[in-house]
Amino acid sequence: MIETKNILDQEVDAVLIGLIQKDQTETQVREYLDELAFLADTAGAKAVKQFVQKLPHPDSRTFIGKGKLEEVAAYVKMKNVGLVIFDDELTGSQISNVQKEVGVKVVDRSDLILDIFARRAQTAQAKTQVELAQYQYILPRLRGMWSHLERQGGGIGSRGPGETEIETDRRIVKDKISLLRKRLSEIDKQSQTQRQTRGEFIRVALVGYTNVGKSTLMRVLSKSDVFAENKLFATLETTTRKVVFEQTPFLLSDTVGFIRKLPHHLVESFKSTLDEVREADILLHIVDISHPQYEDQIGVVDKTLQEIGAFDKPIILIFNKMDQYIRQTFDEFLSEEVKEDLLKQLYRRWDNLTHGNALFISALELSNIERLKETLLHKIKELYGIRYPYLNNFY
Repeated sequence: MIETKNILDQEVDAVLIGLIQKDQTETQVREYLDELAFLADTAGAKAVKQFVQKLPHPDSRTFIGKGKLEEVAAYVKMKNVGLVIFDDELTGSQISNVQKEVGVKVVDRSDLILDIFARRAQTAQAKTQVELAQYQYILPRLRGMWSHLERQGGGIGSRGPGETEIETDRRIVKDKISLLRKRLSEIDKQSQTQRQTRGEFIRVALVGYTNVGKSTLMRVLSKSDVFAENKLFATLETTTRKVVFEQTPFLLSDTVGFIRKLPHHLVESFKSTLDEVREADILLHIVDISHPQYEDQIGVVDKTLQEIGAFDKPIILIFNKMDQYIRQTFDEFLSEEVKEDLLKQLYRRWDNLTHGNALFISALELSNIERLKETLLHKIKELYGIRYPYLNNFY
């Protein structure tokens, strides 16, 4: 089992690298790098510089061009930077080649996300899921990764099987993956049994991009103490609570947040956690409307829901953090009449796009929460009526 100690003993400066490819603009890539900076901060690194290059396709040897790599290496040496992070997934040889040029540890976006998951994994299930994803990530990069790890030791990008735990032999890695899959299958069966023993309650799951306020809303709706933090992937384990609205019981689950370019192996290994989403009767898709790219984030979540086979469920789009949105969007000198008109246009737009399944709230300030409860209760009662028609409006 991978030991989940702190990734870094002290904060390290990092540079971020993004590639502008076809159908992308520099503005988009800069926005992606801003998110990567948040990921780096969550892992314990401070992003001090962004490098962007426009190429029709990544360089097969070093991902970025020779001139840009030399520029990065010079900056790393001059500023004593300890880490280089790429926003895209690199091969083992690319990692090794770039590292030779810059002289410090190199990780890609997937590696960084895996590190964060490893740090935040608490239960045996989550630790096994992360460990499996790490080995699956390492396997195709074996040759480049192990020389990389041997020279660099601990830190971001090496929260995983160290050189004393694994040989560079592919068979051993594959055996480990097989063992972890078997262990995870056993845990999955136990989790499935636990879900089946919950009875036939209607299940509601909170889904959304990471750090949109799902846990805060979970705490408000369930009136329970649920961990919430302004960090990406603040929690990995699904939290489920029994909630009662006007004598109508249901189960409410808070699930792991999604993110752009979520590593495929991580999605695969977290299958049992995502089962809470697949088996839910209603999904509350939470959106941070104050985020500049909130519409892109909606697209990422919708795409992930489609990939895991959960997009056909009743979905209510919950636009959270309206208090922040209003402060950020409206000038203090703007008249109340104009503000109201602009807000009405926003509400009308999303009401049309979702066929009436959109709500605007602030979980932190408890704004419009009662409306949310009424809407949710109405849908829950409808589903109970379909599932138990013989109970004559028992719920």
